[in-house]
Amino acid sequence: EVLLRMHSVGICGSDVHYWQHGRIGDFVVKDPMVLGHEASGTVVKVGSGVTHLKPGDRVAIEPGVPREMDEFCKTGRYNLSPTIFFCATPPDDGNLCRYYKHSASYCYKLPDNVTFEEGALIEPLSVGIHACKRAGVTLGRKVFVSGSGPIGLVNVIVAKMMGAAAVVVTDLSASRLQKAKEVGADFTIQVKNETPQEVASKVEGVLGCMPDITIECTGVQACIQAGIYATRSGGTLVLVGLGPEMVTVPIVNAAMREVDIRGIFRYCNTWPVAIALLASKRINVKPLVTHRFPLEKALEAFETTKRGEGVKVMLKCDPTDQSP
Repeated sequence: EVLLRMHSVGICGSDVHYWQHGRIGDFVVKDPMVLGHEASGTVVKVGSGVTHLKPGDRVAIEPGVPREMDEFCKTGRYNLSPTIFFCATPPDDGNLCRYYKHSASYCYKLPDNVTFEEGALIEPLSVGIHACKRAGVTLGRKVFVSGSGPIGLVNVIVAKMMGAAAVVVTDLSASRLQKAKEVGADFTIQVKNETPQEVASKVEGVLGCMPDITIECTGVQACIQAGIYATRSGGTLVLVGLGPEMVTVPIVNAAMREVDIRGIFRYCNTWPVAIALLASKRINVKPLVTHRFPLEKALEAFETTKRGEGVKVMLKCDPTDQSP
């Protein structure tokens, strides 16, 4: 294990949801819990067996740490391990604090040209990497990203990086769609009160064809329906956003057209990839951060996220650090 002095921690929608509702699905907050799982910091102390890190190293933290070497770990899909530790998922504490202890194997050294903020953004970025891999994004693909929140935006960034020829994004918010354009979306569609079929038709209209791949980042029933209608026959729909447990979808439409529907659960094996991309400057995640608060103003930061202002709100945990 290593002890870290925390630096930057992003606020996620799930953090706000636990704060407001006390549960997400089967994960119920029963005791006080520290929030935060998008994080970076500086190594202060290392355990006796740790060789790849030393005090002073700047690291990004992968929040999911398997507790046992089960069948999922053996096959490289450790995110599916039922006993996994995960920051800020009850009953496991997160890392929105001054000092934090974490498994050394899940702390990744940041190159000098990758900032602490970028290090913290690797967590949401990893969702995009994992989703686009599961979707099979490759050279020349046409991609529809449903939802332009932080997770929709990282999927735009990664899909373009993986060779997508065109990416179209839908959202209710004009300002969020503007941010999608900023990070590389080719087309945006502001949805008002169209039916799912109408949304699908608009997507086809701007792309000039039905998308090969749809990445659904809202969890809203109507959006999942639109995702099925929009995806071309033989294509893939990846469900990233989590909504109600039960949703009504046109499953026969998907089945008859051989649309593959895939889920994702967080990510695995993504930190080295993300660090390589950030270090090479092949991707730019900096536009995602729109608000910054010191740890003392955490409540204000959470309220800002709850109101849906900006995109990513970042908390600064180290009062001695004066970097922007």
